[in-house]
Amino acid sequence: MKKSNLSVLLAVGALAFTTLAPKLAAADSPVPTCCSATNDSPAADPKAKPDLLKTCPVSGEKLGEMGKPYTFTYKDQEVKLCCKGCKKDFDKTPDKFIAKIRAADKKK
Repeated sequence: MKKSNLSVLLAVGALAFTTLAPKLAAADSPVPTCCSATNDSPAADPKAKPDLLKTCPVSGEKLGEMGKPYTFTYKDQEVKLCCKGCKKDFDKTPDKFIAKIRAADKKK
């Protein structure tokens, strides 16, 4: 009888672990919630003014820490974001973020 109780207890524990482990791992992840799994960037215009920032103008995260930056061109300005998820916030107020990028160019 004790052996079957132990089996049930082990089965319940294993089920709880497989259910909760992915959620706990995601909660401890240093990746911002804005970031998506893929960063497939559209082709950037080679004539665009380069983005010299080392951080994402939207999230402030260091570029390259979460994989290849999401890069695109906005009005002849190259823009590098930490992830594709930041593009939605960029599109809400693009001039605010373009100003950050251009300020970095002036400090050069």
